Amino acid sequence: MAGNGGCAVSASGVTAAALAARWSAAGLRPCVEEHPRFTTVEAEVPDTLSADSWREVLDAVADADRFGLVATTLNGRTLWAIVRKTVPTTGDVGGPGYQW
Repeated sequence: MAGNGGCAVSASGVTAAALAARWSAAGLRPCVEEHPRFTTVEAEVPDTLSADSWREVLDAVADADRFGLVATTLNGRTLWAIVRKTVPTTGDVGGPGYQW
């Protein structure tokens, strides 16, 4: 894919970027990070997030492979999502019982 200075963007990166865009539209400030096997999206969730924005944010995580919310009294609430990168379909790449 082009449009980012000639660098290829993984399919998980595209999905994560779309998820982050939806979170931004809902009022969050997401951070996207590429990792070897997956792409993550994280954002702090303000106490003032409206019910409509929550619905949009939760609807958006349907495109993620995993997601969650970490809430602490010290750091507030952080929403996270993981989009796995495509694994080659030939061979037993991760071995028996492999989990990421």
